Amino acid sequence: MREKRYLLFDLDGTLTDPKEGITKSVRHALEHFGIHVKELEQLTPFIGPPLTDSFESFYGFTHEQALEGVRVYREYFSVQGWRENREYAGIREMLEALKCAGLSLFVATSKPEVYAKRILDYFSMTEYFDFVGGADLEGKRVRKADVIRYTLAGAGLGEDGGILKQAVMVGDREHDILGAKAVGLASVGVLYGYGSRGELEAAGADAIVETPRELAQLFVEL
Repeated sequence: MREKRYLLFDLDGTLTDPKEGITKSVRHALEHFGIHVKELEQLTPFIGPPLTDSFESFYGFTHEQALEGVRVYREYFSVQGWRENREYAGIREMLEALKCAGLSLFVATSKPEVYAKRILDYFSMTEYFDFVGGADLEGKRVRKADVIRYTLAGAGLGEDGGILKQAVMVGDREHDILGAKAVGLASVGVLYGYGSRGELEAAGADAIVETPRELAQLFVEL
């Protein structure tokens, strides 16, 4: 991984831990449909994948119901859920090390871009990233591969073969790894988020690390 120059980071479960805000927002949406969830822990599988997919696969929603679920989810998330978040220990030191080594850092998240930027500003992390790419609010750009392509284009990198060989996607769930593969990027899975080693291995991650420090050590000398 020492030859990589362009690092794309997932946000939820990779840079920050959004568990409280996301699970409370999902609970708010489910209440709208008369579904009552007592333990927020039951809703952690919603962290990472596109929300419509999760509503459909976990609760059997039709696509129309899933879209309505996302709308109601945002009623809570846009007001307070986005703040119910915390920075992972060691993340800032990792970003500092990578930036000081001259690597270019980007965010590629399935979270709507407007919220991603708001969260990064809230944690004073925006300065580390050359471009922040996220989903749109209309649901046209939510698949990880689409977000990665959008981020590469927005960063002025495009999908040139030489550039792709120097780029890597970093994330905690299988859709980060699968999205990277679809575009032709290498990928690194992190275990401090919400994906398991088995999930990341099955998806074909090129490397798997347990901590932000280990992540930095893949790319630079510490």
